[in-house]
Amino acid sequence: MTKNQALNGPVQEKPPHQISLFESLIPVITLMILLALSVHLYGSDTQSGSSQMSLLMSAGVALLIGWKNGYKWKDIEKTISHNIANTVNALLILLMVGSLIGTWILSGTVPAMIYYGLQVINPNYFYVTTCILCGATSLSTGSSWSTAGTVGIGLIGISAGLGLSPAITAGAIISGAYFGDKMSPLSDTTNLAPAIAGTDLFSHIRHMVWTTFPAITIALILYLILGLSSHDVTAHINIQDRLDLLDQSFAIGPHLLIPLAIVLYLAVKKYPAFPTIMIGAVVGGIFAVIFQQAAILKFVGADHVSFLSLFDGVWRALFGGYVSHSGNAELDELLTRGGMSSMLYAIWLIICALTFGSILESLGMLKIIIYRALARAKSTGALILTTALTCIGTNIMAGDQYIAIVLPGRMYRMEYKERKLAAKNLSRILEDSGTVTSVLVPWNTCAVFMASTLNISPYVFIPYCFFNILSPIISVAYGYLNFKIERLVDLEERLAE
Repeated sequence: MTKNQALNGPVQEKPPHQISLFESLIPVITLMILLALSVHLYGSDTQSGSSQMSLLMSAGVALLIGWKNGYKWKDIEKTISHNIANTVNALLILLMVGSLIGTWILSGTVPAMIYYGLQVINPNYFYVTTCILCGATSLSTGSSWSTAGTVGIGLIGISAGLGLSPAITAGAIISGAYFGDKMSPLSDTTNLAPAIAGTDLFSHIRHMVWTTFPAITIALILYLILGLSSHDVTAHINIQDRLDLLDQSFAIGPHLLIPLAIVLYLAVKKYPAFPTIMIGAVVGGIFAVIFQQAAILKFVGADHVSFLSLFDGVWRALFGGYVSHSGNAELDELLTRGGMSSMLYAIWLIICALTFGSILESLGMLKIIIYRALARAKSTGALILTTALTCIGTNIMAGDQYIAIVLPGRMYRMEYKERKLAAKNLSRILEDSGTVTSVLVPWNTCAVFMASTLNISPYVFIPYCFFNILSPIISVAYGYLNFKIERLVDLEERLAE
């Protein structure tokens, strides 16, 4: 101990400096530049690893700025660990969805969905039907992820069988799934937004009707137009040939839809997502053993039925996915997928995105950007626009829709109250721009899940997520038009009456 320490006590660590707005924007600008270069070099190839490297390099830039200003790695590391730990449940669900896809193809559940869908759905109305079906499913289950991981998988297969665009189909699935998720009282985000904003659930849902239904109506019209214009594309498709191929590869029957019914029932009953999906995957494996023994033998290359060959087939489907050997290139490409291993790339991307967002959060960069934006929002329309941009920006920077709801909700709650704006205005814009735009950010957990589950690059399907694109636009327009903006004064007068 030095003489000064003996006289004056231990030397206190110097507190970190406040990071400036300019410094806060440097990692964000770096990320935008690196992502633009990645898209230029690799296009929509999401398996290149370029997005992960862009996120980690930008995180490194933020880290250097933090160190320069006196921040300690151990404090930053705690935030990273905490945020990644909070997503463990989502990562487990992602792994289990991979297993479910593998066993549902092996069991014939997905082929049966495609088989019957090809016979029932009119190609001209396929996109609009897809959106409505996913909307109804998500509304009843309260989960866009469960909808995409069950009904969505079959609809992607049907679109391929009809020769329709998988990108538009994915957009319709996501639009419908997020519409139902957003309007369902069973949804976690639909409960989270009003809780953060300070209003009740059903006031929040009623207030969302004014922005949600115009957005989904316009989306349905656009899907209808796209479907009607697809006649020339589907005219040359021989559906019977595709039905025959499915019939030759699997023992098709309506009983194969039972695993789908079980998962949807459990979801409606609000069983936790991970065990629900796990049960679906296990039931799919059991159905494969009972009804698809010939398909299993072909899959594993065995010449006779035995316990080991059947176990081997189901085990492979769970961890490595199903590999189709039908001899038809299109069918093999469609059905070769699934397994836990297929989700590892997505988990890598999610961890990198959360690392980047956690560093920005730990250094206070997100708050600095938000406070500066808030200072410029003078009118009601400008405040709602700023809130929307903050939610979207948080989705981009943090890579997680829950942070995009919680962080802006906490920071803007008092501002809305001071401006005599009802809390349900804030909760609505949190959903319109925080929940639904999460899937429009390629490295966000929601976009990664959809891309991995539907097997389509987010750079390809994002332009067709019409509902997700329109929702924040309509909500901001209402703010500037002062249409359906509830004020506390009006609310107090109605309560007095």
